[in-house]
Amino acid sequence: MRKNLIICCLIIIIVFGLNSCFLSKNTDYSFVIAGHTYGKPYVNNIGFHPPYKTKLQEYMLTSKVDFGFLLGDIVWLPTDKDWDEIDKDIDSIGIPFYLVCGNHEMKDSVMFVNRYGPTYYHFTKNHDLFIVLNPNISSWNIDGRQLQELKQILSKYSKKTDNIFVFTHQLLWWDYDNKYADITLNSLEDRDENLNFWSEIEPLFHELDNNVVFCAGDIGATEKASDYMFDQYDNITFIASGMGEGNGDNFVVIKVDSDKKISFELVFLNSDKTLVLDSIQYLGL
Repeated sequence: MRKNLIICCLIIIIVFGLNSCFLSKNTDYSFVIAGHTYGKPYVNNIGFHPPYKTKLQEYMLTSKVDFGFLLGDIVWLPTDKDWDEIDKDIDSIGIPFYLVCGNHEMKDSVMFVNRYGPTYYHFTKNHDLFIVLNPNISSWNIDGRQLQELKQILSKYSKKTDNIFVFTHQLLWWDYDNKYADITLNSLEDRDENLNFWSEIEPLFHELDNNVVFCAGDIGATEKASDYMFDQYDNITFIASGMGEGNGDNFVVIKVDSDKKISFELVFLNSDKTLVLDSIQYLGL
């Protein structure tokens, strides 16, 4: 009798432990990324680019979005009034947003830090790793203390997590003479002629077993700028999204299913059109 009781207790403990393990991963989630959300250059909106706020709220009526990233150039002018307007819009949308510094935010980086904390940081969520970088500190390079911390983060978390998502304002993988040269960026402000992305940053991620997604947002502001871009190779995905130009304005919803598979949905602001991004290369559109 006592033996049977012990066996039953062990079974309960094992089953409970397995269930806790499965529940702790909680991997079925989605989040939105959006770049240049102040919208059209030289226009100081009250809060977000209005079509972005409207479309995201409409999308969330029928689709799940758990949180979001604002990929830089969130405000036209970094004033307390403008940031208060952004905070109010975030509250009205009703999900947490993580902020990425663009060149506009860095025009008053002290204000940004006082309001929102460090300009580069990381966290884990749903057994995935999220890394926000700030290339504006060193002319689009990730070097010095920021590079040291990045290496420490990858060493600590890459084998403990599944997917890795990296967020910057600028498209660090772009260059004048590589495969992404046809993509037209919003701005090259403060860009160093020699960047360390391909020599130091990309190899750190390319050698990992994780799927790695780089997300950027400095496109789409004008008719000349590309509206979005997408490319995949090996374990690396590059994706960028932006707005301000009008017809091509968009945001991207990234979905992670229970098997840790990642999918990407491009949502246009000014139409009912959506586009599933996959292994097909969408470069400079």
